[in-house]
Amino acid sequence: MRVIGLMSGTSYDAIDAAAADLTIDGDRLLLSPLGLITRGYDAELRSALGAALPPSATTLAEVCRLDTLVGRAFATAAAEADRELCDGRAELVASHGQTVYHWVEDGQVHGALQIGQPAWIAEATGLPVVADFRPRDIAAGGQGAPLVSIVDRMWLRGRPGAPAALNLGGIANITAADGTAFDTGPANALIDAAVYELTRQRLTYDVDGEMAARGTVDEGLLAVLLADPYYARPAPKTTGKELFHLPYLRAALTGYEALAPEDIVATLTRLTARTVADAVRSVHASEVIASGGGTRNPTLMAFLRDELRAELRADASAGASGSEVPVRTSDELGLPSAAKEAYAFAVLGFLTAHGLPGTVPESTGARHASVLGSITPGRAGVRVPATEGGGPVRLVVDGHGR
Repeated sequence: MRVIGLMSGTSYDAIDAAAADLTIDGDRLLLSPLGLITRGYDAELRSALGAALPPSATTLAEVCRLDTLVGRAFATAAAEADRELCDGRAELVASHGQTVYHWVEDGQVHGALQIGQPAWIAEATGLPVVADFRPRDIAAGGQGAPLVSIVDRMWLRGRPGAPAALNLGGIANITAADGTAFDTGPANALIDAAVYELTRQRLTYDVDGEMAARGTVDEGLLAVLLADPYYARPAPKTTGKELFHLPYLRAALTGYEALAPEDIVATLTRLTARTVADAVRSVHASEVIASGGGTRNPTLMAFLRDELRAELRADASAGASGSEVPVRTSDELGLPSAAKEAYAFAVLGFLTAHGLPGTVPESTGARHASVLGSITPGRAGVRVPATEGGGPVRLVVDGHGR
């Protein structure tokens, strides 16, 4: 089945459309990547999204308007992906949509809202669309995230040691080989917010990590940031820009206003590296396979490797044996880092279309695994393929693994 996975992350800057040919072969799910296109939101829509996100106030009228505009943008990306990547022969679209709110109180998730009306995608492509993935897991008592954990677990199965998959988007999340998965905290969210503010909106992110590379980490500010209670909460846990946003950063910078912009960005980059490394250690990972926009920030990746080497140095100084945790990108295993989450949602849509569960209860904290999402029929309606047995347990990327 040729499936298009659509993804726009917490940075809400662009839509990724990845196409894959997916086939069940016994207990294996074979994935042949067909390519990726990325289409940025136009400036007006991106600005409107930013103005509506927490902690800003908005109206139902604006939510309705954005739901339609984002749906149209996703529809355009899906139709283009079908033409350019699938030769017009795609059979299904899986749309994550654009997260605008994740409702968390006292560590319990009560709801999540992803906008981008799937009817526009179905109308533009003529294909059935799986969307609204998160609420079913939440209704079953789960966090509704990180949903890519089932894909990561299938993908990592059979690798030696205890590998962990890491996504460095706006928020960072990790999946361990045993199914443990959680959001570690901000990846790019606070870095992007700081760069946008400190450059007076000239830049939207730290290009090639250059600002952080020029700066010096302020240990006092880092300690303030690390004191956030979120980091001490046990897994499963999820978070988002409803917590880690620009006003949050402004409050944390009280008393540190005299810091150079480069020092602030360096400190925030170290925060991401430190909290991710803490998460890696907590799941006793033997290797880290990273993906997402953060992998294109060489300073962040260098800080992360340094943090993991710091644990090795600490072990050695204490007389204990230790080994460095290698960090590689998903590209080395056949999944382009920039496209991995879009491919993951293509897999989730494929599972839903086959009536198969798309969650790992150990990852999200749900009472049971669930078939995810809602299906908007295409022009030919919805045909659910027959599936024998319990479904695949391993993900094999074409040309990588068995």
